[in-house]
Amino acid sequence: MTFEETGGENSVERMESVAEALEEVLSSALPQGCITVGVYEAAKSLNADPDNVVLCLLATDDEEDVALQIHFTLIQAFCCENDINILRVGNMRRLAEILGGVKPGGEPMDIVCVLQSLWKDPALSKVSRFCRDCRCLDQWVPVINLPDR
Repeated sequence: MTFEETGGENSVERMESVAEALEEVLSSALPQGCITVGVYEAAKSLNADPDNVVLCLLATDDEEDVALQIHFTLIQAFCCENDINILRVGNMRRLAEILGGVKPGGEPMDIVCVLQSLWKDPALSKVSRFCRDCRCLDQWVPVINLPDR
C-alpha cells in the first residue's frame, strides 16, 4: 500500500504540498551551496560526512539504465543505514529547471542524485515529516512528482 492509497483526496493534496515544499527547499538551498548533484559526487559526500546529509533525491525518469539502478540501490541502502531521508523524484526536467540546469524547453543537465547538507528550513521539515510518515507505512522510498510550470 502506498501513501496515496491510504488517504484518498487528503493525500493527493499532501503530495502536492510536499512537492511545493521540495521545490522551495531546493530553491533556497541552491544559493547557499547546500546541494550536491550527481551519483559520484553524492557518493563522495555520503562517504566523507554522512551526518551532514539530511535528504537524498533519486530520479525516477531513467529506470532502464541498469548500472544507474545499481548505484541507486547502493545509495538507498547507505541512506537507510544512516537515517537519511530518501525521495524518488519524477520529472527530472523540472528538477533541472529548479536547480538552474536547463531553460524551459531545453535539454536538462545531468541530474541523477541530489543531497541536501544539514541546515534549518521549515519546508525541509515538511519534506522530512512526509518521509517519516511514509516509512511508518513501510514505504521506504516514496515518489514525488514535481509539477510542470
